[in-house]
Amino acid sequence: MSSSSDAASPLPARTPGLPTRVPQPRQGGRHRRPDSHELPEAAKPLILAVPGPANEALAALVAEVALLAGADLPGLDIRPVVIEADDTDLAAVLKGEPSAVVVPLLLGPNAQVSARIEAVLVANAGEFIRCGVLGPHPLLAEVLHERLSEAGLARADRARLFSVATAAEGIVLVTDGGSEAVAAAEVTGVLLAARLALPVMTADLGDPKTVLAAADRLRSMGAASIALAPHVLGPDIESGRIAAVAEQAGCTAAEPIGAHTSIAKLVLQKYLEACG
Repeated sequence: MSSSSDAASPLPARTPGLPTRVPQPRQGGRHRRPDSHELPEAAKPLILAVPGPANEALAALVAEVALLAGADLPGLDIRPVVIEADDTDLAAVLKGEPSAVVVPLLLGPNAQVSARIEAVLVANAGEFIRCGVLGPHPLLAEVLHERLSEAGLARADRARLFSVATAAEGIVLVTDGGSEAVAAAEVTGVLLAARLALPVMTADLGDPKTVLAAADRLRSMGAASIALAPHVLGPDIESGRIAAVAEQAGCTAAEPIGAHTSIAKLVLQKYLEACG
């Protein structure tokens, strides 16, 4: 994601490796509440660093993620901020606090965005604990599965024996951020393939040729119908870009990940790990 603005756009307050997920009792519904945590003593504020440029859809998504995270950890001071330039001023966000935990709202590595966030932190006075990106992680594979099932492209539960007439026979997982992001998303792709018992190929949304190549490879493996699983939040991608790439590749696209309790879980996990 590139930036064209030189000012911060504050929002309303609201790789390698394969992480191990400890199974937890599940509640139904897209917005089921994350597992409960306790706020650490002398808890530092959480700066949710959101790559810009700002737009209304992005503001709404970040507000919902912050709301979901705050519901699970009452009292946590969450301060979203859009990072639109290297000289973004965090003074209004820090509100005089000497230190904070910075969690980037990034599903995977993005060198350009990470460098921009780091430049902003260096330029602002304060003691910042820097957290890594949210993925790869099994929770992201779970959300992608959910989005595919909502679109009628996969069964909601592979243990159920009924069939879905529109179910895809192969999945192209697309992500944004270049080759490093694609490599990291491949881990989530492996997890998604295990959930669906289907072949999953990973491609770069920014390079449509890789999406077409992935779809062609799936067809050569015998997949007649192919779904596009966007490994992106949604508002961080230009409007219509996913649909255009899906049409070029002859795929049916599911919805992006968007605001989801799993994203809130991952944000809290990064924060709590940073707090020790």
